[in-house]
Amino acid sequence: MGVIYGGRSGEHEVSLASAAAVFQNLDPERYEAIPIRINKDGRWVLPSAPPRLTSAAEVIAAGGAASATLQEGAGDRDAQLVPRPGSQGELVAGVGLDVVFPAIHGPYGEDGTVQGLLELANVPYVGCGVLASATGMDKGAMKVAFGARGLPICDYEVVLKHEWRKNERHVLNTVGRLGFPLFVKPANLGSSVGISKARHAVELRAAITLAAEFDRRIIVEAAVPNAREIECSVLGNDEPEASVPGEIVPSREFYDYEAKYIDDGSVPLIPAPISEAQTAEVRALAIAAFKAIDGAGMARVDFLLARDSGVLYVNEVNTIPGFTTIGMFAKMWAASGLDFPHLVDRLIALAIERHRDKQQLRTSTS
Repeated sequence: MGVIYGGRSGEHEVSLASAAAVFQNLDPERYEAIPIRINKDGRWVLPSAPPRLTSAAEVIAAGGAASATLQEGAGDRDAQLVPRPGSQGELVAGVGLDVVFPAIHGPYGEDGTVQGLLELANVPYVGCGVLASATGMDKGAMKVAFGARGLPICDYEVVLKHEWRKNERHVLNTVGRLGFPLFVKPANLGSSVGISKARHAVELRAAITLAAEFDRRIIVEAAVPNAREIECSVLGNDEPEASVPGEIVPSREFYDYEAKYIDDGSVPLIPAPISEAQTAEVRALAIAAFKAIDGAGMARVDFLLARDSGVLYVNEVNTIPGFTTIGMFAKMWAASGLDFPHLVDRLIALAIERHRDKQQLRTSTS
């Protein structure tokens, strides 16, 4: 089996740590794991060894280690997946793959692009398909899907980069109806990269400008007052299950990139200290959100819980959740009775099951 990691996005370093955790939890008696790294320049290589640091903070702090993925390492070989059915997951380097585990975050990997390539190659792969991956990556499209299913979401506006460049004042007036404070995010990015909280118009202008550096689509959301960060893991295909929920108590005002990967003060609480009724609501909404985007395999669903009113909002679905040392997806399943090695086994089994079902579909009218 192959484990794909790295990628061209701002989440490259986080992906290295996720892949390292996957490798460390694969049973060598059952799997011959092949590392497949996508460098920051987009080149695919078969590295001489898989990544070893499971802490995103350590990978980020190493700095040079991450940038070194652009360079040839001893024993590294160029690789390319042959995108045709019947190739059995063949790499140009002559390596065959029975199943692929994409441990890659952000654009050009988590957004349906790699999934589409794997579909063309007709190879089973862990996680969501092309539609769910693309929808789960684009926060604007995701909210449309949630809204169509009647799920509780925060009020929001989608801003296009060219609209912002053309008429800042008009955009500011449009999103101003949401009131302050606001959260501003690149639509197609994760790990809280490029996210800002704006308390007034000056901060809003700076926040939109920052988000536009990362994406052509920007999401501006009304903030949930005094919100708690609640998360829930989902596992399955046609009959998904939800884990016990967890809560993140961030070290900063909100759970931004630094609070996730740089600071060590953020505290995970598993299970989340919420009522039985709230726990049931979180788990039901997690499955509903997963189904709303046509999810498969796995996802982590994030919520915002208003501390004063107790109202719960679906924030987003992460179709390839982090597997780093701070990754909540595996931690919540461990608290639900499924440890990391058996979780990986289950994800691979779900990938093979979904692929087998797709092979039974007709591809011809004759």
